[in-house]
Amino acid sequence: MSQKPSPAPSPPLSLLSLTTPVAMGYIPLGMVFGFLFVQAGGAAWLAVLSSIVVYAGAAQYMMVPMLAAGLPVGAIAVATAVINLRHVFYGLSLLDRLPEQRGLRWILAFCLTDETYSVLTALPRSTPGHRLAGVALLNQGWWTLGTALGALLGTQVPLNLQGLDFVLAALFGVLTVEQWRQRHSAAPLWTALVAYAVAQAVAPTQALVIAIALSLAMGLVWPGRPRTASGPEQQA
Repeated sequence: MSQKPSPAPSPPLSLLSLTTPVAMGYIPLGMVFGFLFVQAGGAAWLAVLSSIVVYAGAAQYMMVPMLAAGLPVGAIAVATAVINLRHVFYGLSLLDRLPEQRGLRWILAFCLTDETYSVLTALPRSTPGHRLAGVALLNQGWWTLGTALGALLGTQVPLNLQGLDFVLAALFGVLTVEQWRQRHSAAPLWTALVAYAVAQAVAPTQALVIAIALSLAMGLVWPGRPRTASGPEQQA
């Protein structure tokens, strides 16, 4: 009896398909930033430039009142560095997946955000470096596009931005579902949920910080997955 041929693997998703969930959050959130920047007295082109050169999400929102208050650039730079310090740990966890080309490494290092990290870690480990860099660059493009649209609208018409703050929570919900589909273990999710429940019961005003600290502590003591032997070791 002849065996049925195994189904051909499905082709990889296009960069547009991979980044569409991020675009659904980045475009409206970028519009809010561009609008607020212009409403605070900044030039529209400076809002767009900051999304190209700075590209720091929450830190860009923080930058608007700091610039309006006339704080020095050095203070804003330090605050931005502190807020984005978590990206250092993102980069460390991606070291073994970074492309060999120096230019692509720089792109990934600069364009790495929470949402981009979530998309990249859901991709197969064999994903080529240029594809990883393409995802990161396109995500920044969505944010910059939103900034440009918001800055343009901010110079033309008044807008009611109430309710748009929920977009980011919805975006993280979508990315969490994708991470769940790619999971090797449910332990990280349950660890985060239990850590936040404990933190909320102990100190509600500092629940997020405590939950993050508890999750990090659990990650340090949790045993890693055993590596599968390959090559000569497997043959032996």
